Amino acid sequence: MTWGSTESSTFSSQDESKSELELYFTACTSFFHKVRRSTDEQIDLSKQELSVGEIQQKVQEYNAQVNSSLYMVINKDGSYTGFIKVHFQLVRPISLPPPQSLEEDQQGALMKRRTSFYLPKDTAKHLHISSQTRVREVIEALLNKFTLVDNPAKFSLFERTDRQNQVYMRKLSDDECPLYLRLCAGPSEKVLSLVLKENETGEVNWDAFSFPELCNFLRILQREEEEHVRQIVKRYALAREMMKKAMSRITTPG
Repeated sequence: MTWGSTESSTFSSQDESKSELELYFTACTSFFHKVRRSTDEQIDLSKQELSVGEIQQKVQEYNAQVNSSLYMVINKDGSYTGFIKVHFQLVRPISLPPPQSLEEDQQGALMKRRTSFYLPKDTAKHLHISSQTRVREVIEALLNKFTLVDNPAKFSLFERTDRQNQVYMRKLSDDECPLYLRLCAGPSEKVLSLVLKENETGEVNWDAFSFPELCNFLRILQREEEEHVRQIVKRYALAREMMKKAMSRITTPG
């Protein structure tokens, strides 16, 4: 697998500036998207079966719609290669491996300290894969690219589609081939996009983080809380002002 030269993601550790930290979500933050899941209305592209001739035709049609160099290429064995774009929607901290140097704690024991950070909500990457690359391999490749130590089983790849102002999300199984889905849907991300999300639904194990990391998370949480309070106060102040203006225009009955 190779990586396309696309937009890069900005990492943030506990050592970065406060202004950058304000761009990130805390682990307790949720994305309040209106998502509907309807198995009756979703189109499962993974169940379509295409012949070799149909695949060749679809590849030609796909490349005709691509406005960049991210084309698909058919190989002699009938397989094909191309690019998929994966969007990251992670709301929990992820971890880099610890540094090579060892540090001593207060008891004199040797320990390694990892670096945890949040990915920005608009992080996305292009990945060059083949038609035989499966979902689990894609997830592992993404983690390896970022040199993350998190267990790949913590993440899942989702298919996101927009139809009639509704968002549909479908969790892909490990044996599905994302490039095949991309080929069947075409290059438009409005038709189909791929999203990496956490697979877990339980609480965050805060005991797994170091004291400086926890302090860092608390600062981020406090900033988000203060910003949320400011937005609420502003909204109510605006509504109050509009009511007063409306009252001033009402003439008192004589």
